[in-house]
Amino acid sequence: MSMVPDWVARGLDILSTLFIVAIGLAVLLVFVLFLVDVLQTKDAVRRNYPVIGRFREIFSTLGEFFRQYFFAMDREEMPFNRAEREWVNRSARGEDNTIAFGSTRQLTVAGTPIFVNCPFPTLDSDAAETQGLEFGPHCKHPYMAHSLVNISGMSFGAISRPAVTALSRGAQMADCWINTGEGGLSPYHLEGGADIVFQIGTAKYGVRTPDGGLDDDKLRAVAAHKQVKMFEVKMSQGAKPGKGGILPGEKVTAEIAAIRGIPEGAASISPNRHPEVDSVEELLDFIGHIRAVTGKPVGFKAVIGAYGWLDQLCEAIHTRGIESAPDFITIDSGDGGTGAAPMPLMDSVGMTLKESLPMVADILTLHRLKDRIRLVSSGKLVTPTNVAWALCAGADVITTARGFMFSLGCIQALKCNKNTCPTGITTHNPRLQRGLDPQEKSVRVANYCKNLVHEVEVIAHSCGVPEPRRLKRHHVRIIQDGGKSVPMNELYPEPAIAG
Repeated sequence: MSMVPDWVARGLDILSTLFIVAIGLAVLLVFVLFLVDVLQTKDAVRRNYPVIGRFREIFSTLGEFFRQYFFAMDREEMPFNRAEREWVNRSARGEDNTIAFGSTRQLTVAGTPIFVNCPFPTLDSDAAETQGLEFGPHCKHPYMAHSLVNISGMSFGAISRPAVTALSRGAQMADCWINTGEGGLSPYHLEGGADIVFQIGTAKYGVRTPDGGLDDDKLRAVAAHKQVKMFEVKMSQGAKPGKGGILPGEKVTAEIAAIRGIPEGAASISPNRHPEVDSVEELLDFIGHIRAVTGKPVGFKAVIGAYGWLDQLCEAIHTRGIESAPDFITIDSGDGGTGAAPMPLMDSVGMTLKESLPMVADILTLHRLKDRIRLVSSGKLVTPTNVAWALCAGADVITTARGFMFSLGCIQALKCNKNTCPTGITTHNPRLQRGLDPQEKSVRVANYCKNLVHEVEVIAHSCGVPEPRRLKRHHVRIIQDGGKSVPMNELYPEPAIAG
């Protein structure tokens, strides 16, 4: 038997000592945790089951991440399932987006849209290019929107500098607009050269006076940017109707604070409405004032709950004159998303788009304003099916935020209200932002937009129309309870207009 060298023996002694010390520390740690759990009174599980009760919280936290990989089926997750996210990812990467072996979607679930294919579909040679759409014909500077699909409001603050930069560059490549969200106009919105819709939230960030009013000089300065094409007055948002924007203090950096005009590190809480807008008459006054100051189209964004006021709005427009109308209305869905919102508002307030969009389209049609006021649809419209349905329901233009977040690489980690987003999209932690390369992601943004429009065109051609805006309600059927489908124009008959 060979002798063990001294250095090996010493190494083994050191390892043995370290092992014994580690065991001792582990035992001590368990004992300390035992005492802490037994003596604390906040958590009943840990008090009754000291130490091992801690694994419940650990497994609950880990389950949030592993559920989508190991347990959920392709169509099970909320708010977006794996099939939807993968479609966006393939589109963003510019990959083949065909699937095999049949649909994994349950086609008999009530509310499912089924498009009515034509026996003689539109040939590619007969297809028409999806046309641009003019906004604000009565403005000094009308806007011709070229893209059917555009980037919805995501403010610098809610999302990171590289995310805004990538979206701006991608929007320019896809010839679509990018909405600033309520956080004001940042250099990163301008960097890509894309068309911009400036959103005026209830706190009026970027165009506010020190006391929170509207500063006309700042408004003119924003409008002086040629890239800023329109202004959107945010009345309410789908995820939190009746409550203003919420940006946690840890996300209010010095740069964001300077752009918004608020203190660094303090939570950014917007009022739950514009103080100067308390009636349809005051809404028209506010829109008219912004349009007069900027010379550019102005509309408003709202989630629909009560809707009698829309009839009053239309009547007031006819009294004042057609030029007084908002140039567009953005309808958000009651199940919309956001970085932070109270759960009761997110879950239980506001109509979903499936109900509110055809209703608003019908109100505008009934009052002979559908051709004057462009109807923009927002709210979980991330796939061609959803976009095509919205066009059938009466939308003129589509905007999406979360679809473009997925194109940036969002993995639905549900950490948007923290500063810990693992993909760098909704965090201001430089280490986490490093994973988001604006150059590479901007290409994904453009690919997603172009492929989304292309596949909506495929649906339109299958229905026998040359381009998507020709889709009407009779082109889609909606599954009812029991699995039978009914034409959408029977569920929502277009109103008969007198005169």
